[in-house]
Amino acid sequence: MPLAQTTASQTPAAAPFPIETVRSLFPALRQAEAEGFIFLDNAAGAQIPQSVLDAVTHHLVDHNVQRGGRYDKSRAVDQSVAEARESVGLLVNAYSPAEISFGMNATSFIRLVSLGIGQMLEERDEIIVTDMDHDANIATWLALEKMGAKFAWWRMREDGNLHAEDLKPLLSSRTRLVACTVTAHSIGSIVDVAAVAELAHAAGAEVFVDCVHYGPHGLIDVQAWGCDYLVCSGYKNFSPHMGFLWGRFDALKRLPTFREDFIPDEPPYKIEAGTFIYENVAGMSASVKYLESLGRGFTGPSTGSRRVDIVAAMTAVRAYEATLSREMLRVLKGCGATIYGIADEARVGDRVPTICFNIGSHSPQAIADAMSDAGIGIRDGHMYAPRLMKRLGLSMATGALRVSMVHYNTVEEVRRFGAALAAYLKKAG
Repeated sequence: MPLAQTTASQTPAAAPFPIETVRSLFPALRQAEAEGFIFLDNAAGAQIPQSVLDAVTHHLVDHNVQRGGRYDKSRAVDQSVAEARESVGLLVNAYSPAEISFGMNATSFIRLVSLGIGQMLEERDEIIVTDMDHDANIATWLALEKMGAKFAWWRMREDGNLHAEDLKPLLSSRTRLVACTVTAHSIGSIVDVAAVAELAHAAGAEVFVDCVHYGPHGLIDVQAWGCDYLVCSGYKNFSPHMGFLWGRFDALKRLPTFREDFIPDEPPYKIEAGTFIYENVAGMSASVKYLESLGRGFTGPSTGSRRVDIVAAMTAVRAYEATLSREMLRVLKGCGATIYGIADEARVGDRVPTICFNIGSHSPQAIADAMSDAGIGIRDGHMYAPRLMKRLGLSMATGALRVSMVHYNTVEEVRRFGAALAAYLKKAG
C-alpha cells in the first residue's frame, strides 16, 4: 500500500510565507546576517535548520554505535534508520519505506543502478540520455558502452528545456531506460517527468530521474510521476551530506548489486553496501520533519497526515520562490545579463530560482570575486555540465555565473545582490 495519498484539496490556502520565522530556524543564516553575508549559492548546498543539527548531535552523543546489536544504544540506531526510511518515503510518496536506500551521495547511487542495468541489457540495449543533465547522470550511463550499451541523445530545445514530444521518436523496442533530470541544476528548467514516464513505459522502457536539484524546491511524488528510480542528495535538502535512492520495489529486487554473503538479497539491504553515515541519515529525517512543521503553518488544525503537511510546505515554497525568481530575473535583465534557459518572468512556474547567466565580455570569475568581496556567495564555472556548456557555446574554462536561491532567501537579498552587481559593472566599465 502507498505510504500516503494526497489530493488537490489538501494544498494550503493562500497565506503569507513566514520568511522571518523560517530564517530564525537556521543558525547559519543568523551568523551570516551578523557577518553581512548572503547565501546565493544554495544549489551547491543549502543550510540546515537547528532541528537537523540537533538530530545529528543527538545521534553522535546518545548512540554513536553500529546497528544490529542487542543492546539499547544499538537498537536505537536501528530505530533511527527505520524512522528515516519512513520520513524519506513520505517525502517522495513511496509505496513502501523498503523502497528507500541510504548511502554516500546521489552519484554513487546512479552508478550502482547503472552497473545493475548494464548486466540486464540483452535485446534492450539502448539508453537515452540528455544534454541538459549534470554529468553524473550522463557519464555513469555512457560508461556502460563497454557492456554493450548503445545511446540516443534527447536534446534540449533553444527554449532551455527538454520536451516530451522530442523524446517520443527516440524510443523503440530497444530502449532499456531513459535517464533525465527533474530540474536542471545549472539553468533551473523543470522537466515534465510524468509525460516522460508515460512515453517510456508505453515503449517498455524504465525511467531514472535525478531529483537532486528539484528536491528543495517542489513536491516530489514518484507515484504521480510514474518513474522507476529516483536519486536525491541531503545536502541540497536542508540536511547534512548523504544520498538516497528510491526505486520501485520490484525493480530494486531484480537489480543485480554487489552484496556480502550475509546481507539479505532484498531491498533496501542489497542496495546499501557497507556502513553509511547514520548521523546524517538522522539529519535527513529531521529535515523532512522541518518541512512538515513548515507545512502545518498552512494546513491549520492538524490533519494527522505527515504527507499532507509536506504537500502544504512544498506548495507554499513553490509559490514563495516564484517571487524570488521574478525579482532575480528583473535584476539580471536590468544589468544587461544574458540568461540561459527560461528568462520570461511569466514562466517562472517552469523553473526553480536557479539562474545561469553571463554579462557581456565580463569574466564570470571576476564577477564572482567581486560579489565575494561584497559579501555575496555565487557560483561560476562549468557547473559540472560539459555538454550543456558546449550547447550554450560556453567554454569549460570560464563557463557562466549561477545564482541559486531557496525558500529562506529574501527579495531584499536579491536587491542587495543587484545593487552590488550594478556597482561592479559601473566600476569595471
